Amino acid sequence: MANLAEILTQPELRPQVVRACAVLIDSEVASKSGFSGLAVKAGYKLVKTIKPTMVSEVVDRLLPEFAEAMQPMFDEVEQQVAAKGQARSELFSAHMQADPRRVAAALLTVTDRRAEKASGALKKTYARLRDTAEEHVQAAVPGLVRALTPFV
Repeated sequence: MANLAEILTQPELRPQVVRACAVLIDSEVASKSGFSGLAVKAGYKLVKTIKPTMVSEVVDRLLPEFAEAMQPMFDEVEQQVAAKGQARSELFSAHMQADPRRVAAALLTVTDRRAEKASGALKKTYARLRDTAEEHVQAAVPGLVRALTPFV
C-alpha cells in the first residue's frame, strides 16, 4: 500500500504541498472573527513579521508526522481504491471530509506530542489553547482536504 508521507514528501511535490498548506493556514487565520479571532490574527501577524518563513518552515518540518498520523485513514482510502477502482483523489476527498473529527484528532496527536516536549511558556500557552484547537482544526479539514487532494 502507498504511504501518504512518501507521496506528500516527494522532492518534486513537497514544496507545492507546503505552499498549499501555508496558504490554507493564512486563509483560516484570516477567516477568524470576534475577540479570539483578533487575538489569533495579532499573534499570527507578529510571527510573520518576526520570521516571514516560519509558517512554511513549520509545515515542512511537521509534514511527515502529519501524514503518518493520517495514514490509517489513507489506508482505508487505498482499500476503497482497490475495491471500487475509483480515482484515489476522489475517494481521498470524500473519505477525509466524511469524518473531520477523526482527521482533527489525528493531526492534534502530532502537536500534542510536540507540546509535551516543550517547556515553559510555550507548553503553558499550548495547554491553554488546546481546548479550542480541536474545533478550529475540524473547521479547517475541508480546506486541508482541498489542499492535499491534488497531490494524492
